Parts: sequence; C-alpha cells; structure tokens
Amino acid sequence: MNAVIVANGEMQAHARLKELWLRAKLRIAADGGARNARALRIAPHSVVGDLDSLDDETRAWLEKNNCEFLRYPPAKDETDLELAVQLAQARGADEITLLGALGGRPDHFLANVLVLAQTRGLKLADAAVEMWFGSGLDVIDGKKGDLVSLLPFDARVEGVATEGLEYPLRGETLERGSTRGVSNVMLEERAQVLSTRGKLLIVHLFQ
Repeated sequence: MNAVIVANGEMQAHARLKELWLRAKLRIAADGGARNARALRIAPHSVVGDLDSLDDETRAWLEKNNCEFLRYPPAKDETDLELAVQLAQARGADEITLLGALGGRPDHFLANVLVLAQTRGLKLADAAVEMWFGSGLDVIDGKKGDLVSLLPFDARVEGVATEGLEYPLRGETLERGSTRGVSNVMLEERAQVLSTRGKLLIVHLFQ
C-alpha cells in the first residue's frame, strides 16, 4: 500500500505533488503539515504529533473532514515526522512518500534524511526533486536532461553501475565525501542505478 505523508516544511502546491497526494491510499499529516495539506485541497486521513503547530482554522478544517487526531506529548523521543512514518508502517504501507520535508530548518531536513536512511521504501519528494536510498537496482523515470546525483552515505558504496546516464559508472566504488556521482544527466526517459554494497542516496532533479 502506498502512503503519502506531508510535513511542516516549505512546500509548493505543485500539480505533481497534488497528484501524489490524491492517489495515496493513506494520507497522513505530521502536525503542522496539515497546513500544507490544505494547500493540496484534500484532507489527510490522520494528523499525528504534539499538535502544537495547528492553527484554529486548520484544526476546524480537519475536524470538518473527519480527520483522525493522534496526539503525543511535546516531550518525546521522535519527531512528528518519524511518528507519521511509524503510523504509516503500522497501517500496512510499504511505499511511503514524504512531502514538505525538504525545506525549512536545516536540522529538520538533515533529520529527515536520517529517517530516510533507516526506512525501506521511503522517498522524499518536492516540486523539483525526489530522493531516496537505493535498493540494489533502482529505475529512475524522468526525461532527457534531468539531473541525477549519487551520494555515498556509508564510508564506501561498492559496485555502482549506471545505464542511461551521460557519465556512466561501471561497477565503481564511491567513497563518502567524494563528489564523483554529483550532477549526472539522463540521456533518455529512464535510467538505472545498481549498487551491490552500502547505502547510496539517489537524488533526481526534474528539469
């Protein structure tokens, strides 16, 4: 099942994001992400967190649309976004897309990347970019001219091979801190990335 979670970061109400939100089987707002849900014009099924970022108008809109409220104390070990991911997994989601998780506070963004690193089937999406950790063999759907960056998260990522990119890699090892995988270019509407060992962050920038 696919779920979409909207966080409290900066987000444009882009047509592609609206489509992702609309088609989700499960829609969750992480606390103040409910304001971003209003911009997408469809209420979430659930809102989760300490709920300290909900203004009265957004709360009334959620209540009118029969949204489920799952409230946690402000002093907790997890961020609201992490709680939303846990909720999606508990309800059967195996594909989860995060919206509104790229902009805003840099510490929150970095924390979101760490959540991404430990959660299989999780992707961050915005109007112009998607990012996720490779699963071994990954297919990237886009268009000619899109940029793709491959960033090693572990100390070494081995066996990196690509198809459909301007600067091919053929079973290479990328070391953390290296920029060799940055700003590759899609030659057609589909590209492939293979890695055999280590965590590889794949960043797809739409043109």
